[in-house]
Amino acid sequence: MTFVMGPALLFCPADRPERYQKAASRADAVILDLEDAVAPADKQRARGAILAQLGTVGEGPELDPSRTIVRINPAGTEEFGKDLHFLAHTPYRTVMLAKTESAEQLEALQDYHVIALCETAAGVLNAPAIAAAPNVVALMWGAEDLLASLGGTSSRKDDGAYRAVALHARSAVLLAARAFGKEAVDAVYVNIPDLDGLKAEASDAVASGFSSKACIHPTQANVVRGAYAPDDADVAAARELLRAAAAAGSGVFQFNGRMIDGPILKHAESTLRRAGANV
Repeated sequence: MTFVMGPALLFCPADRPERYQKAASRADAVILDLEDAVAPADKQRARGAILAQLGTVGEGPELDPSRTIVRINPAGTEEFGKDLHFLAHTPYRTVMLAKTESAEQLEALQDYHVIALCETAAGVLNAPAIAAAPNVVALMWGAEDLLASLGGTSSRKDDGAYRAVALHARSAVLLAARAFGKEAVDAVYVNIPDLDGLKAEASDAVASGFSSKACIHPTQANVVRGAYAPDDADVAAARELLRAAAAAGSGVFQFNGRMIDGPILKHAESTLRRAGANV
């Protein structure tokens, strides 16, 4: 099974099965959350809800395993063991490991594609080793859990901008993921009504190199998708630049007053890939 890592990944509480299909229809992939979104007393019921929807053929569509992620509880916890036992009875083979802190924690997940969620100080510092693990397909960072692990109170300033330590963690996780050829997922934007702020942050994620951004509400998914989808003018400019490069041959050349070299051409190619166009 090939997992589809689209730009908008939407969290859905696993104990709310009535929301599964809505989440799946709004986003590129749905994250069934067995960790923070579910109270400890409800986790077993949440696993049962996921199993129950597997038997709904004829009553409604099942979730597509190629577009479904299950966020499981941190390694070493009792709930982690229960999650592994439950997963063996499902078709889902892409998991998000909450609070990943070391490559060794991934050994119990050899049969799964893992999105490692680096949201503690240890996880961020060990991000390169985590990214190097063969079963890791992506790294994601988490702002609020990170600040909590540091003894802080908020990842953002009063104006909504990230604090320096959060920006450092964001960059560290992105660099580690890309250094090992893995995907990188940007953290959620928790101010749900602030779609303009989300758009700005998602646009920065695109420009910085994140392949996806996680969402916590269906209204956020289209904003993220829009940020990742180049407009017609961007696509036309990228095509024009690449045509000019082909005409110029190899080496550095000047185009529309700019000096163009290899990295700039890669930016144009990336724009066309995001648009689903031929490079």
